[in-house]
Amino acid sequence: MLMPVTAVFAAVTAILLLFLSVQVSRYRLKYRQGLGVNDDQEFEVAVRAHGNLVEYAPMALILMAVGELNGVNGQWIYWVGMALVGGRILHAFGMFNGHGGPHKARLVGILLTWFSILVMAVLLVWNVIQVQP
Repeated sequence: MLMPVTAVFAAVTAILLLFLSVQVSRYRLKYRQGLGVNDDQEFEVAVRAHGNLVEYAPMALILMAVGELNGVNGQWIYWVGMALVGGRILHAFGMFNGHGGPHKARLVGILLTWFSILVMAVLLVWNVIQVQP
């Protein structure tokens, strides 16, 4: 079975991942440091912005894919995907522009990410309850 909605958001998330990976790689090349970070705060910000995407996006995308396979309405998955991608972009923007400190975009980004995971989890449970005889 095809999962066109999840596929689009997985692709966009992959592009964001590559963008953040390039940011980390720039610092790794600059400082010739293959592991960890040094005392350059912007280097640590780049690593954490990348790491945070890697920590949250897979779970959200898995939930979306399972939902799409299980017959959750595609419009719901679309809106969850929009919240996820928007949240991830805002989080990264806030990390870089807040230099790792508090930033409104970072806060909104993580809240959108958490919200998308929560909504998708609830939709999956609701879908299972509705399908049971």
